[in-house]
Amino acid sequence: MNQIASKGQLRMSLLRWILFIVPITVLLGFTFSQFANTGDENRWFQALIKPAAQPPGWAFGAAWALLYTMMGTAFAMVLHARGAPFRGPAIILYLLQYALNLFWPILFFGMHQVTAAFWLLVIVFLLALATTLVFGRIRKAAAWLMVPYLAWLCFAAILNIQIDWLNPGAETLVVPVARTQI
Repeated sequence: MNQIASKGQLRMSLLRWILFIVPITVLLGFTFSQFANTGDENRWFQALIKPAAQPPGWAFGAAWALLYTMMGTAFAMVLHARGAPFRGPAIILYLLQYALNLFWPILFFGMHQVTAAFWLLVIVFLLALATTLVFGRIRKAAAWLMVPYLAWLCFAAILNIQIDWLNPGAETLVVPVARTQI
C-alpha cells in the first residue's frame, strides 16, 4: 500500500468539505437576499412592471437554494483537490464571482440600481464562466455543477434588462409608505 490515504478516506474528506462549504454558501446567499429585502415583500419591486417571463416569487428561493448547493459542492470539490494545477486561481475566481453575486440583490432590490445590477450580472457571468472553465481543468464534475448557475445567470440578466426597459426611471421610483388604519 503506497497511498497516504485510502479511496474511502479521500471520499470522507470530500464529504467533510461539502458538509462545511455547502451550508455556508446557502446561508450567505439567504442572508444577503434577506438583508436586501428581496422578492414580493419589497414594495419598490412590487410597483415595477414585470416581464411576461417573470417566474413566481417562490421559484427564485427554490432555484437559488439548489444553485447555491450545486455551487458549494463544486467549490468543495476544488478545495479538496490539493496540489491540482490552477487550484489557486480557481479559488480566487470562485470567491470573486460569489462575492459579486451576493452583492447583486443589494444593488437591485436595496439600492434600486436596475441598470447597474444588469451590468453586475454580466460581470458575474463572465467571472462564473471563467471559474467554470478553470474548475473543469481540476474536476470535470465541478465544472458541470456550475453549468445550471451559468444558465440561471443568463435568465436573470434577461429578466433584469427587461425590467430596466419596462420601467424607465425605476431607480427614482418612490413608493408611498404603507399605512394601516385601526
